[in-house]
Amino acid sequence: MGVFMDWAGHALSFMALSFVTVLGLMAATAVVFFVIDRVQTGDAIRRNYPVIGRFRHLFTTLGEFFRQYFFAMDREEMPFNRAQRDWVNRASSGKGNTIAFGSTRNLNIPGTPIFVNAAFPPLDDQFAATDPMVIGPYAREPYVAPSIFNISGMSYGALSRPAIEALAGGAKKAGIWLNTGEGGLSPYHLKSGCDIVYQIGTAKYGVRDDDGKLSDEKLRKMAAHPQVKMFELKIAQGAKPGKGGILPGAKVDEEVAAIRGIPVGQDSYSPNRHPDIENFEQLLDMIEHIREVTGKPVGFKTVAGTAEPFEELFQLIRDRGIKSAPDFITIDGGEGGTGASPMPLMDLVGMPIRESMLMVEDLRDTYGLKNRIRLIASGKLVNPGDVAWAIATGADFVVSGRGFMFALGCIQALKCNKNTCPTGITTHDPALQKGLVVENKTTRVANYARSVIAEVEMIAHSVGVAEPRQMRRRHVRLVQPDGTSRLMIDIFPRSEPRYPEED
Repeated sequence: MGVFMDWAGHALSFMALSFVTVLGLMAATAVVFFVIDRVQTGDAIRRNYPVIGRFRHLFTTLGEFFRQYFFAMDREEMPFNRAQRDWVNRASSGKGNTIAFGSTRNLNIPGTPIFVNAAFPPLDDQFAATDPMVIGPYAREPYVAPSIFNISGMSYGALSRPAIEALAGGAKKAGIWLNTGEGGLSPYHLKSGCDIVYQIGTAKYGVRDDDGKLSDEKLRKMAAHPQVKMFELKIAQGAKPGKGGILPGAKVDEEVAAIRGIPVGQDSYSPNRHPDIENFEQLLDMIEHIREVTGKPVGFKTVAGTAEPFEELFQLIRDRGIKSAPDFITIDGGEGGTGASPMPLMDLVGMPIRESMLMVEDLRDTYGLKNRIRLIASGKLVNPGDVAWAIATGADFVVSGRGFMFALGCIQALKCNKNTCPTGITTHDPALQKGLVVENKTTRVANYARSVIAEVEMIAHSVGVAEPRQMRRRHVRLVQPDGTSRLMIDIFPRSEPRYPEED
């Protein structure tokens, strides 16, 4: 009995020692992982949340199998499904985007575009490369835009310093433009040397005087930067037509306040429209004024609600002369995104881009303004098929905001309106910004842009044209409710021109 008790005592001591040893090894391992996660630069979540951030990758990996049986399929999530996000992630990482066994896309959903392949497409050495396009031929400094795909307006303040630096660096590497958003021009936009489109919002941040009115002196100062290629008046955006921008006070630090010309720490609300623009006459006057002061091309961004306003605008341009026209119009769809918007406006107001783009392009061409006014499409266009569709409907350029946020590492946490973005993209919390390593994300942004452009050119090559902008409505079929498809040109025929085209 005594021998047994001795043996049991030794066993218990050994087990206790082993338990302590295991705990020690676990603690040491956790410390090692903590250091590794803090030092690595590829994953913002692990860098901001060492050790426990590793579980996200595990759960995401396991979730793929659980979702297959119990939860949403690859193409069922909103606002962007997993198939869309995964494509951006692979493209941003520089990985191949080939797939196996077959498409997971349901081709029976009404409205689904299907591109018409050419019977005898050009040979591979006759690639459909994008040609540069001139914007603003009557400006003193027209802009020769090199890329069909560019970065939409996202403000410094709404986005963090490292996010803006990475977007600007990626834009420079990829040869695309970066729109400042309505928050003004920061040093981080200029740091890389990329092309800049300066957006003038309703509050005129960065170019306003003490009374909040447009300052010609500050306009000239902005235009003096060689990188600033164009100016865009924001009349409306898709996520909140008729509502001004909202920047929570938590994001208004001293630097943001100085750039915008607003008080530190206070919520910043832009007017719902430009107080000094009450009609199209005044809009064209303002565009001509800014173009004269800056010498740069000037256009505006808006959301379509119906055809009548555009008919009024284009008729007015014909009456005044085509030199008075905006150099470009950015059409944002009602499905556009933003950091903060009332739900009714986000959900219910503004035509979707897949309807409005066709309408505006048709009206522009009807009034003979195709060569004068460039059209830019915006609104949930993040993958090559989306961009190719927009080009085929008449867009000269496509811009994306959320696509590039995914390239930065956005996980669709839906925290943009707070200061708690876990990836450091839309927060001014220094602890969270550490997760966004500029050098790494710069490369991802450039990879994403190049991948979209290359695959749009591949689609153009497949339909048999020599340049993406040669794609037309006849190159796209749309799935109908009965499951068949029809050519888009048959569903949306072109109107007869009222005026001849002018160069």
